[in-house]
Amino acid sequence: MKRFSTILALAVSVVLLAACGRLNSSGVGTTSSTKTKTSIQTTGQTSDDEYQGVIQNGKYKTSKARGLTKDQNSNGANLKSFENGLQTISQKQFATDDYIFQEGQYLKKATAQNWLDRKSKSNASGLNPEDNGQTDATKRNPDYLQAIEEQDYMTQSGNDLKLGGMTIGLAMNQTDYYQKEEYGATYETVIAHDKMVSEGKAMANKVVSRMRKTEGVGNVPIVIALYQQSTNDSLVGGTFFAYGISRDGGKTISEWHNVDEANYVLPVVGSAKSGNSSDADDFSNFKTQVESFFPNLSGVTAQTHYKDGNLSGMNITVNTQFYSETEIKSFTQYLVTAANKYLPSEAAIEITVQSTDGTQAFIARDSGEKSFYSHVFGSY
Repeated sequence: MKRFSTILALAVSVVLLAACGRLNSSGVGTTSSTKTKTSIQTTGQTSDDEYQGVIQNGKYKTSKARGLTKDQNSNGANLKSFENGLQTISQKQFATDDYIFQEGQYLKKATAQNWLDRKSKSNASGLNPEDNGQTDATKRNPDYLQAIEEQDYMTQSGNDLKLGGMTIGLAMNQTDYYQKEEYGATYETVIAHDKMVSEGKAMANKVVSRMRKTEGVGNVPIVIALYQQSTNDSLVGGTFFAYGISRDGGKTISEWHNVDEANYVLPVVGSAKSGNSSDADDFSNFKTQVESFFPNLSGVTAQTHYKDGNLSGMNITVNTQFYSETEIKSFTQYLVTAANKYLPSEAAIEITVQSTDGTQAFIARDSGEKSFYSHVFGSY
C-alpha cells in the first residue's frame, strides 16, 4: 500500500480527496466548553506503517515552527529527508497503531529561532556558540545547528487527544557556510564528525531540559534525533546518525542509540562513493538498457539509501522529452520489464518519469515484493 501513498503525493487534489474520505477513522470526536466547540478528526491511513494526522475544525493542524532553518544552507534535499527520516526514528518509540501524529505545537517559532541563533548577550538561549570574532575557517566558532523540528505523538482518551510523546530533530552541520562580509564570497568551515556528534548530544540535553519546562509537555517520553546535513553541492539529503530518549520526566537523555544510514547518487561522478558496487552495477545495466530504448532521454539518475550497510531504497528519475502519450505508455511498460530484470530484488524501488511538462509516469515496488506497480498520468 505504500506505493499508493507516493502516487497520491504526486497529485495534490487526490491527496485532499483521500484525506477527507477517511475522517473520524480513529473515533476522535468533538470537544466542547461553554465558550468554544472544537472538532478533532484524523486523516486516516494509507498504510499501516504510516501515522494518521490531526485535523482540527476541518483544517490540518500545522506546525508552530514549520520549515524553520538557518538561511545559509541551500540544499533543499536536506529539509525533506530530515522531516521524513524523523518520522522513521519516531516509529522506533511510538507505534503507528498506538499514536496519532500531530505537527509540533509546543515549540513556538520565536523560541525555535532563538535556539537556532548564536548565544549572545541578547540571546542567552542560543544553542550555537558565541561569535568569537574570527573569520579564519579553522579559528572561528562555526554554527553547528542548522535546523530544528518538533513532532508530537498523540494518544486517544475518550473523544480527546492528549500528548503521549514527542520527537525533536536537530540537524547538524558537517560544513558551515559563512561570509566574511555581507553579500561577499562564501567560505566553509569543515566540522569534524566527532565534534559534530558531541555538540549534538550536548544540545540534546539542553533541549530536553527546556522542553520539560514547557507547559503541557509533562513527563511524556521525548526522543531527540540527530541528523547530519549533506553539503550544499550534494544531490541527496543527509542522514540520521543517533537518537536519544528521555523517559519518565527526565531532564536529560537517559539512553543513546546509533543509527547507521548512508545516501549515495548514481551514476558515480568523479571520486564520489557509490555504496555497494553490486547495486551500482545493477543500476548501470538498467540505465544502459533504458537509454537504448529511446534516443531522446535527458538522463537517468538514482538516489540510494542504505540502512545498516544494506540497500533499503532506490529512487530513480528518468528525464524525457516525450510528447506522445503512446510513447510514454510504451516506455513505462519497458521500464517495468527492465526494472524486473536489472534492478536489485529486495529493496524498495521508485521510478519517476518526468519532462518539462511535469510527471509523466510512476513505477514502484515495495521492499520484499516481486512485482512493480505502474501508473501513467493522463489528461482529459
